[in-house]
Amino acid sequence: MDVKEESIANKSSLTEFLLLEFSEVREQQILHFFVFLVFYLATVTGNLLIISVVAFDHHLHTPMYLFLMNLVIQDLGQVSVISPKSMANSIMNTRHISYSGCVTQVLFFLFFAISDFFLLTVMAYDRYIAICNPLQYEMLMNKQACIQMIASVWISSFFYGVLHTGGTFASPFCSNVVNQFFCEIPQLLKLTCSDLYLIETGVIVLNAVTGIGCFIFIIITYMHIFTAVLRKPSTEGRQKAFSKCLPHLMVVSIFVFTGYFAFLRLPSNSPSHLDLAIAVIYSMVPPLMNPVIYSMRNKDIKNALSKLFGLRHSSVNSSSSHILQR
Repeated sequence: MDVKEESIANKSSLTEFLLLEFSEVREQQILHFFVFLVFYLATVTGNLLIISVVAFDHHLHTPMYLFLMNLVIQDLGQVSVISPKSMANSIMNTRHISYSGCVTQVLFFLFFAISDFFLLTVMAYDRYIAICNPLQYEMLMNKQACIQMIASVWISSFFYGVLHTGGTFASPFCSNVVNQFFCEIPQLLKLTCSDLYLIETGVIVLNAVTGIGCFIFIIITYMHIFTAVLRKPSTEGRQKAFSKCLPHLMVVSIFVFTGYFAFLRLPSNSPSHLDLAIAVIYSMVPPLMNPVIYSMRNKDIKNALSKLFGLRHSSVNSSSSHILQR
């Protein structure tokens, strides 16, 4: 056994962690590198396209798309924190990540992931006001209010990230072998040597309660939205509303169910294909799917993409509801 895989007496002697290899076979390591590279490039390309169309199409300079642009920035950050290191390890045939690198990975992955969820909650509120209280929309969702909401999301998410990271690394580690392809909190907590890990367990419970509260808020919000939409006499108006709301609900569902399953289930004591698959799904699939879902279901985004590439596109119906243009 590698000396570095032996039990570590205390936290101060630990200078690096050993991440999980996808395979010990060199050809499969190279295959993993290329699969992750394609996955990463597709994610980056899709999200950069969304940022570009929102930035350059003045029709999309509205609260909804301002929130969407921040969402894809968070997605880019989330996938960029973990994928490049995993790819580098595969191509270089190594497993190492420094202690400081692991701390940084945990901090920023949580920062971007938590901000994603908080922003999805704010986006649900935006859709609720636009559809259920249209007369108050301009007052409640003005530029200053939107900037304050976005700033609150970023600041509170960073606070949660620091809290989680501090709780995770407060305890000394008895081993440096992480049974995951990145520094994942549930896997790190299995390596702790003292009861100090209970601090992070308490933080996870607190975060879970907060997340459940946000999810309940989103569900109740969409119950009101769909009730209001179904009352609309115009079929076109209903279709327009659903095209703007369903993508958001799909993104929320993917993020919540995969993330909660990963963090609240008990990880296995040995490397598990299930643990690996779940980690890939909740950490990498939502950032890839978000631009796909929004592009497929949202006519405004599709028209803006057509403009960006100089393609012909159908013009937006001028008689569309002013509320749903927001």
